Amino acid sequence: MNGPDMNGAPISVLLVDDEELVRAGLRVIIDARPDLTVVGEAGDGAEVGPLAARLRPDVVLMDVRMPAVDGIQATRLLMARPNPPRIVVITTFENDDYVYDALQAGAHGFVLKRTPPDQIVQAIRLVVKGDSLLFPDAIRQLAARHASRSPADTAGALAESGLTEREGEVLRLMAAGKSNLEIAADLYLGVETVKTHVGNVLAKLGVRDRTQAVIAAYESGFVRPTMP
Repeated sequence: MNGPDMNGAPISVLLVDDEELVRAGLRVIIDARPDLTVVGEAGDGAEVGPLAARLRPDVVLMDVRMPAVDGIQATRLLMARPNPPRIVVITTFENDDYVYDALQAGAHGFVLKRTPPDQIVQAIRLVVKGDSLLFPDAIRQLAARHASRSPADTAGALAESGLTEREGEVLRLMAAGKSNLEIAADLYLGVETVKTHVGNVLAKLGVRDRTQAVIAAYESGFVRPTMP
């Protein structure tokens, strides 16, 4: 991910939504914050690739339902490139299958279009930081609801991943929505040690971030919906 530079440059955001009014509203919300800036807009997923390559945004706010190329296809395209931006899906309905498909494609989280402005801003900041899940309760519910759709080999892949007992504990706490700081407190470890464990979990599962790790944990049955 590109990320804000060491000189304190604001987090750059690309808006992707087929409704001009939605984009205008998001631009007002984001540009009102000194640490955030909108660097571009797209009205369809087909425009995302060239714009992202030229503008190199830190975060893409991506609508999932668009007429030509939807947000799922656009997310796959971006995630296939080196150093992709963070992708936050914007949606009307949190239980939309499109949202889960976008998360599986590599999106880092989602926000609802009716989310209060301050929460949208915090979501952008949180996803850039990357040390906790964005709206973990909603992601857990989606993952649990779609667990039956998981590929047959997902459980085997996780079982063969070689996670240590400690890494398994860390994955379960990640799935519970815990931040690195909270995991450190729960396991009586240093935050840097937790970061190392999280990095090992992601590497062994072959995923980019903790959202993908949590989805894999639910789909494999490693974490079950009834677990705390």
